[in-house]
Amino acid sequence: MIALQKGDKKLINAWAFYDWANSVYSLVIATAVFPIYFESVTSDNNGIVHFLGMEINNSSLLSYSLSISFLIVAFLSPILSGIADYTGNKKRFMQFFCYLGSFSVMGLFFFKGQDTLWIGVLGTILASIGFWGSIVFYNSYLPEIAFPEQHDRVSAKGFMFGYFGSLILLAFNLTMVMMPEWYGITDSSIPARISFLSVGIWWMGFAQITFHYLPNNVFHKKPEKDFIFKGLRELKVVFKSLKELTRLKQFLTAFFLYSIGVQTVILLAGIFGKKELGITTSKLIIIILLINVVAIFGAFLFSRISEKIGNIKTLKITIVIWGFICFAAYLLDAKSQYIDLQFYVLGGTIGMVLGAIQSLSRSTYSKLLPETEDHATYFSFFDVTEKISIVVGTFIFGFVASITNSMRNSFFILAIFFVLGFIVLSFMKKSDETV
Repeated sequence: MIALQKGDKKLINAWAFYDWANSVYSLVIATAVFPIYFESVTSDNNGIVHFLGMEINNSSLLSYSLSISFLIVAFLSPILSGIADYTGNKKRFMQFFCYLGSFSVMGLFFFKGQDTLWIGVLGTILASIGFWGSIVFYNSYLPEIAFPEQHDRVSAKGFMFGYFGSLILLAFNLTMVMMPEWYGITDSSIPARISFLSVGIWWMGFAQITFHYLPNNVFHKKPEKDFIFKGLRELKVVFKSLKELTRLKQFLTAFFLYSIGVQTVILLAGIFGKKELGITTSKLIIIILLINVVAIFGAFLFSRISEKIGNIKTLKITIVIWGFICFAAYLLDAKSQYIDLQFYVLGGTIGMVLGAIQSLSRSTYSKLLPETEDHATYFSFFDVTEKISIVVGTFIFGFVASITNSMRNSFFILAIFFVLGFIVLSFMKKSDETV
């Protein structure tokens, strides 16, 4: 490991490169290729599959698998973060989850259909735990590798790296999936399965650059033998301190509210486009690519705006745009002759504020932290807030859609959460110009 000083450009780039490494999971596995592959290989019997002695809809099984992974991470990350902060072994925890995720993704290569459904479900759960688990420790490095005045640009750089890197691998994977004859492939299941293999190799391989430069135990801690109980005590101390940090508590509340909308739109916009609006799979893939390309520029643009007017004001601008996105989705009509164009415009708008709100949320939280050595523990609460918002958001979306028989109504409800998030942010008192 090479020791680099806080604020060093090489250290910052190495940190941001983990976004390049892991973002292929969120794009290829969570969004673009795997959900389509999962549905296609389990579509027999009208999509009803047999799992653990139960008959269940294939898309519901995939959704439940992800929900289980989010709940596991929400439970484990504060505990493990407390231990990591106490022992100073944050990088080792990050490596563990990275390897868990990347090997689990590669294991999806062996998922071929109903006979190997357990591989698909277990791989989905473990890969998700690996991805989100490593993100907790990755995010917590931000205050240790960059100074507060650098946080907005550094956080945005990470997301920009991630969007760009994942686009490169997705473009390669899509050529295999859509034109397998270019590669001499005749088995229709092979292109998608090779994509899963490539994601795991890409993730684990490029992560080595990050692990090579990131410091471990920057505060030179020497843990005693009972580090598990001391780590849990660390967690308790941080939890108590949150009650006294009014601005941080307010921000977490606002983050929870608007994340219900953001994360739900990210996860379910594709299903909405396909089932509610009749957008074809090929056009949905183009929209996914569009969102990620525009997100690169959005993250860059809003990081510069935040330097001029501050994080909270900039976040409020993005929240207003997100609210309009949800309201626009509610107004979309599948019968319109311009529905494809309208959905493209909606996707482009999502891209513009997607990277922006994610990078600004991370950097704002980092700036609001007190002087502390417990960065991983504090960021675990940030992560838990996001995971719970995903569970709540997806449940509300599905519940509203089921009782009204329309996903458009679900988007209208999501707009309300953006309004609530905006209101909470408006009550935050400004203490300095950077936030």
